[in-house]
Amino acid sequence: MQTYDFTLPSSSGSDFRAADHLPLVVYFYPKDSTPGCTTEGLDFNARLEQFKALGYTVVGISRDGVKAHQNFCAKQGFQFELLSDKDEVVCKQFDVIKLKKLYGKESLGIERSTFVLNEKGEISHEWRKVKVAGHAQEVLDTLSR
Repeated sequence: MQTYDFTLPSSSGSDFRAADHLPLVVYFYPKDSTPGCTTEGLDFNARLEQFKALGYTVVGISRDGVKAHQNFCAKQGFQFELLSDKDEVVCKQFDVIKLKKLYGKESLGIERSTFVLNEKGEISHEWRKVKVAGHAQEVLDTLSR
């Protein structure tokens, strides 16, 4: 089984190394400060203590820069780190860059996805083409079983 370890710049101002934070809930989202991404972040933030109680760290990843992440976290009060993957290295590892259509125009972007990495850094659960409503609770329910 494939193991995942990556290091990315974080909204905390330092680098975040996945292997230092296992088990880990990693959610990929398209863009800071957009309605769906804000709702998703707030939903994970609202359940953060429950994730921690189960032993999980939660992080969000998008292609936005660290400064945008810091502003997003400050404005929304997120208590978890957002990681910057400007070069799409980790996005490509998890195969979340997909062709998307908006108003008839095609572009490559992040497909909203969530992965749970176990203590070994292996994917134990994954959700692709995520719908925001109820998703954070669904992840929590899965991990609580």
